[in-house]
Amino acid sequence: MKKAFLTLALATACIAAAIAGITNFAGKWEGKLETETGDVYPLLYNFQVDGDKLSGTAKTPKGDMPIEDGKINGNEFKFTVSIEDIHIVHTGKFYGDSVGVDIEANGTKVHTTLKRCPPAP
Repeated sequence: MKKAFLTLALATACIAAAIAGITNFAGKWEGKLETETGDVYPLLYNFQVDGDKLSGTAKTPKGDMPIEDGKINGNEFKFTVSIEDIHIVHTGKFYGDSVGVDIEANGTKVHTTLKRCPPAP
C-alpha cells in the first residue's frame, strides 16, 4: 500500500513540475535565424499558454502573424505560422532559460535558440 501511494505521489509531483515549468514559457522570446546563404533574420515570438494549448504571435516581415495549431506536450511544443501560402512549422523544446526551435518551410529545416526578452524599462 505504501509503495503504491509513494509511486502515485511521485508521478503527481513529476506531472505538476512539468506543467509548472512550461507555464513559464509564456511571454516574449527573441533570437535570430541564419540561412545557408548567410542572411540573418531577427525572430520575435509572444507566447501564451493555456493548459496544453500554445497561442500568440510571431513577428514577420509581413507584420505580426498568429501562432496556429499550437500544442504543448511536457516541455516540447509544436506550432505553425503561415505567411501567405507558406506554412512554417516550428517544433521545439523549452529549457527554462532558453528555447531550442527547429523551423521548417518548403522542405528546408534550420535550428535556432531563443532567449526570453528582457523586461521593458
